[in-house]
Amino acid sequence: MRHDLLSDALSMIQNAENVGQETCNVANSKLVKAVLDVILKAGYIGQAKASGHEISVTLAGKINTIKSIKPRFAVNKDGYEKYEKRYLPSPGVGLVVVSTSQGLMTHQEAREKGLGGRLLAFVY
Repeated sequence: MRHDLLSDALSMIQNAENVGQETCNVANSKLVKAVLDVILKAGYIGQAKASGHEISVTLAGKINTIKSIKPRFAVNKDGYEKYEKRYLPSPGVGLVVVSTSQGLMTHQEAREKGLGGRLLAFVY
């Protein structure tokens, strides 16, 4: 029984990336699809096609680490630097996926728009 679909999906992607697979299938949900769309826009994965209860993810070989953030910390519009230092290896490398009032986006986009939100995942 799955309790956190996002964590399960991201760990399946990480494991597939580590062994050099070209594709992997993860459970389908609105949150997982939205997070994968943000990561796809940033260029870390090739494609994410939803069909039925699964999402087929085409890997691009660009992911070193991808994980969900638990607990899902609340961050204000000026607090991204603290979490950037905690989860990313260096400034300008990788991204943190944030759930804001205007939808899911990267921490850079949220900072530019002056939005706070909840941290969901990080990738580099």
